Amino acid sequence: MTHPSEALFENGKSLPIIPTCEHFAGSEKLILKGFEMQKKLGPVFDITCDCEDGAETGKEVEHAQMIVRVVNSDENPYAMAGTRIHDHSHPDWRQDVDILVPGAGEKLAYITLPKSTCYEDAKTQIEYIQKVAKEAGISREIPIHVLIETHGALQDVEKIATLPWLQVLDFGLMDFVSGYQGAIPAINMRSPGQFDHRLIGAAKARVAQAAIQNKVIPAHNVTLDLKNPYQTYKDAERARNEFGFMRMWSIYPTQVQAIVDAMKPDFTELEAAQHILIKAQDAEWGPIQYDGELHDRATYRYFWELVQRAKFSGAKLMEETEKRFFA
Repeated sequence: MTHPSEALFENGKSLPIIPTCEHFAGSEKLILKGFEMQKKLGPVFDITCDCEDGAETGKEVEHAQMIVRVVNSDENPYAMAGTRIHDHSHPDWRQDVDILVPGAGEKLAYITLPKSTCYEDAKTQIEYIQKVAKEAGISREIPIHVLIETHGALQDVEKIATLPWLQVLDFGLMDFVSGYQGAIPAINMRSPGQFDHRLIGAAKARVAQAAIQNKVIPAHNVTLDLKNPYQTYKDAERARNEFGFMRMWSIYPTQVQAIVDAMKPDFTELEAAQHILIKAQDAEWGPIQYDGELHDRATYRYFWELVQRAKFSGAKLMEETEKRFFA
């Protein structure tokens, strides 16, 4: 029987299958706590080792070197840790790249670029990362995430989404709202305003659309209410179901599971997807009927992506699904 990854292969790029949550950690202690959490929950979220807000002033070199050490260590068995470097206007961003790429380029899950003010900022940083990676003999493309958190970046978002090595477009809410200089009240950095305010909602929709049409994952901003996992869950649910975001940031340990749970596929749809794929494989991927409806390769591709994302988020799959598609 032909595996779906062969039978349903489409020419061209497809949306990457990556975790639905990334957890930010700014110090060695918090990064190692994140790795411990990965071991408990499983490989269902990434950890972002933060240079931008994590490094103490004057200790940027030591901080980057620490990230290289922990990313390469046995504490990171899943190789699901990326990093956020300083922004394009900061004097140390090239230094970050010079340390992180040669030191951990084979194992870094991604590099996040913050506060781009335009397409050229992001392009310049990516080109430098590519240059350093080539000079260091790195054998892979390092996935790039670009934060859309300034008006200039939003204005160029469709162009930014076409940049090479790009895997994720992140929406950054707080800097975005601050950029309105009071025109958007601060209360809209929280729910429900962060979804219902017309200007913020339009920006989020634009970022998600630009990302998905270029086969890049859109990632949603943090929930500021740290101690209320249910609020995080509801925010992640709205981001996923109303705006098309496929990933979300966590800044507090209890937010991780809430985000992963909210972004898991619907149980009923996941169950149907598995039955359809099994029946389709038995029919060698020709058209089938299931529950009175016709299905063909177009729906098979949708359901295969859904099942892969469910697997990545730790959802329990049927034994037959595991045996046929993931054994």
